[in-house]
Amino acid sequence: MGAALAHRGPDDSGIFHDLKEGIGLAFRRLSILDLSAEGHQPMYSASGRFVMVFNGEVYNFEEIRGELGPHQWRGHSDTEVILEAFERWDVEAAVQRFVGMFAIALWDRQERKLHLIRDRLGIKPLYYGRAGSAFVFWFRAESYMAASGV
Repeated sequence: MGAALAHRGPDDSGIFHDLKEGIGLAFRRLSILDLSAEGHQPMYSASGRFVMVFNGEVYNFEEIRGELGPHQWRGHSDTEVILEAFERWDVEAAVQRFVGMFAIALWDRQERKLHLIRDRLGIKPLYYGRAGSAFVFWFRAESYMAASGV
């Protein structure tokens, strides 16, 4: 499914797949905020607990980055800040602090739980459904996409 959107995200692509858990995330990227390889997705949290694909922007990510305090940051992307917020404050508490337009697919490798999150107004829509026995989801955007074989 990720290859089908190659024309919409020409700068980068990535895949996470866990055969044991039956989940996969595919991503196409149009580099905007962090043009370096440190903005690559799917992105793993520092501990490796979370894997995330993300579309959109969290406008207050610099403020959140400051609130998180000292950390060994790999790059300058809002994606990395979002992941660290999940690590420190838990998913629901972190999302309450985000101001922006976004759709997030977050796989919690520890809890074996998939979180599908979107901004409060639905500016970045998140679609989901069934394809045979598989649960699939995707973001409608210029350059991003995610799918799961759960």
